Amino acid sequence: MSVELTGKHLIAGEWVTGESTFASEPAHGASHDFAMGTPAHVDTAAKAAEEAFWSFGYSSRAERAALLNRIADEIDARGDAITKIGTEETGLPEGRLVGERGRTTGQLRLFASHIEKGDYLDRRHDEALPDRQPLPRPDIKLVQRPIGPVAVFGASNFPLAFSTAGGDTAAALAAGCPVVVKGHSAHPGTGEIVAQAIDAAIKALGFHPGVFSLIQGGTRAVGTALVQHPLIKAVGFTGSLGGGRALFDLCAQRPEPIPFFGELGSVNPMFLLPAAVSARGEEIAKGWAGSLTMGAGQFCTNPGISVIVDGPEADAFAAAATAGLEAVGAQVMLTDGIAKAYRDGRDRVAGASGVQTLLTTTCDLRNATPYLYSTTGEAWLANEELGEEVFGPLGLIVRVKDTAEMVAVAKSLQGQLTCTLHMDAGDTADAQALMPVLERKAGRILANGFPTGVEVSEAMVHGGPYPASTNFGATSVGTMSIRRFLRPVSYQNIPNDVLPADLA
Repeated sequence: MSVELTGKHLIAGEWVTGESTFASEPAHGASHDFAMGTPAHVDTAAKAAEEAFWSFGYSSRAERAALLNRIADEIDARGDAITKIGTEETGLPEGRLVGERGRTTGQLRLFASHIEKGDYLDRRHDEALPDRQPLPRPDIKLVQRPIGPVAVFGASNFPLAFSTAGGDTAAALAAGCPVVVKGHSAHPGTGEIVAQAIDAAIKALGFHPGVFSLIQGGTRAVGTALVQHPLIKAVGFTGSLGGGRALFDLCAQRPEPIPFFGELGSVNPMFLLPAAVSARGEEIAKGWAGSLTMGAGQFCTNPGISVIVDGPEADAFAAAATAGLEAVGAQVMLTDGIAKAYRDGRDRVAGASGVQTLLTTTCDLRNATPYLYSTTGEAWLANEELGEEVFGPLGLIVRVKDTAEMVAVAKSLQGQLTCTLHMDAGDTADAQALMPVLERKAGRILANGFPTGVEVSEAMVHGGPYPASTNFGATSVGTMSIRRFLRPVSYQNIPNDVLPADLA
């Protein structure tokens, strides 16, 4: 399929310009100009989304499933163009973009299948008991209903799976909520081509054009206008702790506060238990090096911390991890700003008291090379900054005195997306001691694996206690993510011909 960039916003089915433009900053290839978003664009898109909700919010599950499947088809039809500009804008390799596109279309199709089954509606029925004493019980039915227009912020590190047609957008559309996307300026061309696919699907199936809008670029005023617009009823966000917390606070300060579903990052610690280290410590170290540097470490599930009991086996683990990381060359990061933040994080860790450098490299401009450091459990417990995320291929080994101090390190953690246990049969007692702590700290707990790679499935949780995410009861990956954009409504003694179709 031939695809051309317009450099415009998509607002309620129309491609519109703005008063000013910004230039993309690709890792390689040509730069392109894109219209700059404004609060006025936000207002137009939000009003169109509200108008669309009166039909889209009451569409059938089969109709919405058809839309999700058609969007997936339209994205696949533009696959070559998406891969080409995606690799240029982000510096990610072609294989990564092809795989991420498969994940994006796969979750759209999974959500379509899921809503057609109807289980997510959590339908309940308390039948009337007219003869109950001392008081009769009315007939009460419950079902989950869509909440209204949703704002979605595109992520820098996933130009497809967490951006224009990513998990938040797919979940909102599945629920029956129109979407206004604030595109990420790191990959505006990728975002536009995906928006073209969504627009084609909406028009082919005859949905209201306000079901989807994409606003490109813009200053912070655009993001502020979007989360504070009175017609927006929830926000999905994947990004930095600082940016996410600022938007979260704006949502809470509205005259009508709304939920902000932010995924803000994590250090994803791994706890290496003694029997596992004794049996296969070097193997674990090599696997950690691969996971730590995958995609230049630009995954929200990047395992930045390894906690291990001090001793000769910890020495061997550190040596093997160092050797594995030394073999990794420079990788292009998503943006110049992310590369600078990585170097700043490196300097913060390297300069902390009690930290020893195991592997130092040289990186500049938009490149990232791995770094490895070591510290003691005592130093970790004394310095909260060591638990802050460094977005990139940087690892920190925390050498504890014993498994009791390992539990203390676990208790000191902030909220995490993941925690990992490396264990063998002889580690069961230590694992049992850690599990109650890890359950309180993370949304996903793994054994004998690495957290990079999040399965899009029924049972997946991608979220966790703050600051991993702003809503510990939600997930941004998997079918349960649809529930974020629904609310329960009870219907008392309502005749069947008046009830929503999902209940009648």
